[in-house]
Amino acid sequence: MSISPERPRVCPICGKPRAPDFAPFCSPRCRDRDLLRWLDEGYTIPGPPAARPDGDEDGI
Repeated sequence: MSISPERPRVCPICGKPRAPDFAPFCSPRCRDRDLLRWLDEGYTIPGPPAARPDGDEDGI
């Protein structure tokens, strides 16, 4: 029985090898792109919209 070599982990944004200083990303650019996706609601969790606790429709 042989042990297969572990594949190098890659950046989830661009696919380049990860950098230890920016893991799991390869650079500050990819790290910032991921943060921007979170802030712009680019990532979503499937399901019905959550109800607002105060009933406010516009969120302000």
